[in-house]
Amino acid sequence: MARQMGEQLRHRGPDSSGEWLDPQLATALAFRRLAILDLSEAGHQPMVSADGRFVLAVNGEIYNHRPLRQELEQAGHRFRGHADSEVLLEAISEWGLAAALNRSIGMFALAVVDRRERALMLARDRLGEKPLYYGWSGEQFFFGSELKAFRPHPGFRAEVDPGALALYMGQGYVPTPHCILAGFHKLLPGSILSLPLDGSARPGAEKLQSYWS
Repeated sequence: MARQMGEQLRHRGPDSSGEWLDPQLATALAFRRLAILDLSEAGHQPMVSADGRFVLAVNGEIYNHRPLRQELEQAGHRFRGHADSEVLLEAISEWGLAAALNRSIGMFALAVVDRRERALMLARDRLGEKPLYYGWSGEQFFFGSELKAFRPHPGFRAEVDPGALALYMGQGYVPTPHCILAGFHKLLPGSILSLPLDGSARPGAEKLQSYWS
């Protein structure tokens, strides 16, 4: 199922695809890759940190990945390739997500699974250059770069939000954090959304915090 959902975003990443699944956490990540900085398999996503704790899928680019890499190497981290996504992943492992994002300059939307703390975290760049949608359909939590990625899942139901439709009719677009689909939102720029993966996740259980203003 994750692969089918990822295929909906093939146009965003035609070079390769990848999936990661953890049955114990009831969580799956699917990724379509546009290879730019590291064309090798070392840049494949979803990517697992060297210590095995974090799993990352990120769309975008970290412009200052070279100085960050040097700092992380001095702290003892070793890298398999040259991808900026690996630098971001090890930065998260070293400093935590919020601190890593504050040190990172770029455009991105990402999902990180913390396997030790059993948590999912979504984040978006400071100005919201890269899109990220999230929300609930029934008992399932979905997130992705485009809403159509959710279509293959049998638990997904697309219903128009009347309030968002009214905003669209009045303003000509649907402003963030609203979304045209009921139960869904656009993640605010400069924000991190956290959701527990310990079985307690329900609509409203997600926590939103700003890492930049």
